[in-house]
Amino acid sequence: MTFTRRTLMAGAAALAIAAASATSAFAETKWDMPTPYGDGNFHTKNIAAFAEDVSTATNGSLTIQIHSAGSLFKHPEIKNAVRKGLAPIGEVLVSRLANEDPIFEVDSVPFLATSYDAARKLYDASKPVLEKKLADQDLVLLFAVPWPPQGIYAKKELSSLDDLKGVKFRAYNASTEKIAQLAGAVPTQVEVPDIPTAFSTGRVDAMITSPSTGADTKAWDYLTHYHDTQAWLPKNMVIVNKAAFDALSDAEKQAVLDAAAKAEARGWEASKAETAEKTKVLADNGITIVEPSAALVEGFGKIGAQMVEEWKAAAGADGAAVIETFNK
Repeated sequence: MTFTRRTLMAGAAALAIAAASATSAFAETKWDMPTPYGDGNFHTKNIAAFAEDVSTATNGSLTIQIHSAGSLFKHPEIKNAVRKGLAPIGEVLVSRLANEDPIFEVDSVPFLATSYDAARKLYDASKPVLEKKLADQDLVLLFAVPWPPQGIYAKKELSSLDDLKGVKFRAYNASTEKIAQLAGAVPTQVEVPDIPTAFSTGRVDAMITSPSTGADTKAWDYLTHYHDTQAWLPKNMVIVNKAAFDALSDAEKQAVLDAAAKAEARGWEASKAETAEKTKVLADNGITIVEPSAALVEGFGKIGAQMVEEWKAAAGADGAAVIETFNK
């Protein structure tokens, strides 16, 4: 074989390999996925496992690149970015969309679902309505995972709602402000980074938030008691642009749905583990963990009943249907 012929054959082989590589690369799909929280957050860890499951199941034909901590889009921007196709997939706190429709706030109605089992039942009752609302915006709900439940922090043990009368109570949205008002407390707007200073300077004396926030802000430095009221369990959801999902092959679609189901189950268990872990951190650092008294539960139950009725009035027929299904 002459040098020229060998050279030509080698060149042809190289072109064939290049063409095959180009075809393979063309067949691959990459989704950029914005998420609001850092890599150490249990939600983000769960999503990373979801992305790995998708890649494995599709043999790399579909990969998901996670952009955590709001690095691609900030939290308030993520949902619209996915809807507009600027990002094919993303994660958002469901109740952030309450200004669009009250149905998105159902998991944050206080004292409606006060345990993981109740929260799961409420999710099952509301999921068909959530899916329809999202579908109207060309979005597909893949899975949802709850945060740890919300409890009451204070500088003393609360025996009943009477102990909250006149107390300066940290509020961070309309719902927590309403709780404070109905309990006879004084709502005071304080953002998470300002919590330690607000307590230390006497701006607030009580708050409602999760064990995670209490541990992250070192609540033992500025208060003494945590009441495990499990007032509500807000959820994050992962949504995908319908056009992007429809563009996948049938096998890829099934891989995404299977990975999503696995992520949802894993995420709920991770949330329970997070609750136990962070509650232990509070106790280990001197916070008294209080099982709410019957009087306190009854008082908050009355507040919850009023707020449920107000939410139902705002949510209309959809809201009434969700509550009816939940109460069965």
